[in-house]
Amino acid sequence: MNTVWVAFAMSIAMSGVAFAQQKSVKEQIVGAWTLVSVTSEMEDGKKGEPFGPSPKGVIIFSSDGHFSLFQSRAEIPKIAANDRAKATPEEAKTIVESSIAYYGTYSIEDNAKVMTVNLAASTYANVAAIPNQKRMITLLTSDELKFDNPRTPNGITLKTAWKRAAAR
Repeated sequence: MNTVWVAFAMSIAMSGVAFAQQKSVKEQIVGAWTLVSVTSEMEDGKKGEPFGPSPKGVIIFSSDGHFSLFQSRAEIPKIAANDRAKATPEEAKTIVESSIAYYGTYSIEDNAKVMTVNLAASTYANVAAIPNQKRMITLLTSDELKFDNPRTPNGITLKTAWKRAAAR
């Protein structure tokens, strides 16, 4: 009987140690992540890949609540004039349609796995003007991060998948 109680007490003690060692969502998310995919979903159910089948990108979360993001198509055309201020209207349109970057601050509600972002600036100024934007974290492991942006300004839900950036 004593053996059963000792085993029970040890299992309770060990589960307490494991629980104490569990990191918060914010602690787990800190670091650099590389983009795997971005899919869009319209209200009518139509799906797409706004940055194509092999997008490029990075998102970096700091422990003090700052982040930055860059996403683009795998191929962005070079500007023929070799001067970004001299892009043709077609070159500029293609680049704007093919990429986005922004940075700001973030906070996380651990229990709900909701990230709230406030953008300081963006290559798409309209999105930077929206305060307290929500991102729903749908998966977080040591190597994978997935979150949804449920309501972009144009009514699309964006689903992004990331993998932990390799250390150099």
